[in-house]
Amino acid sequence: MKPSLQPGLAGTFRYTVPPTRTVPHIYPDAPDFQLMPAVFATGYFVALCEWAAVELIKPHLDWPAEQSLGTRVDITHTAATPPGLTVEVAVTLAAVEGRKLSFAVKAHDGLDPIGEGTHERVVIDSARFDAKLAGKIAMARGNA
Repeated sequence: MKPSLQPGLAGTFRYTVPPTRTVPHIYPDAPDFQLMPAVFATGYFVALCEWAAVELIKPHLDWPAEQSLGTRVDITHTAATPPGLTVEVAVTLAAVEGRKLSFAVKAHDGLDPIGEGTHERVVIDSARFDAKLAGKIAMARGNA
C-alpha cells in the first residue's frame, strides 16, 4: 500500500445500466427471477459499489501485486433504475485500519437517489492469496 492511501480519498464512478444487469439476468437459472421487473438488480448494484471502491484505491496500491477483496457490505437499494440510465456512485475512503479499508457510498441514477451505505475491503498480496486458494482447491478436489 502506498502512503497516499489515506482516509478522505473520494471519487465518482459512472455506469450506464444495460438490459443484462437487470433482475431477470442475475440468476438466469432461477425461474422466479424471470418474472420480476427488468430493473437494475440489487446484486449488480452492490457489485457496482465495490467496483467504484476498487477504482478509487487502485492508484494507491501496488496494482496488480496488491489487490483488495470485499469483506462487508451494508448498502440500501431504495429506488428502481431501468436500463439506459447512468448510475453515479460517489465513494469516499472513510478509514484505513492496517489492511482493512472502510468506504462510504452514495448512488444516484440521474433521477433519484438509489442507495447508500458502507463497504469494507481488505488489501491482499495477490500471489499469497492465489497460493492459499490453490491449496484450498486442491483439498476440495481431494475430498470429492
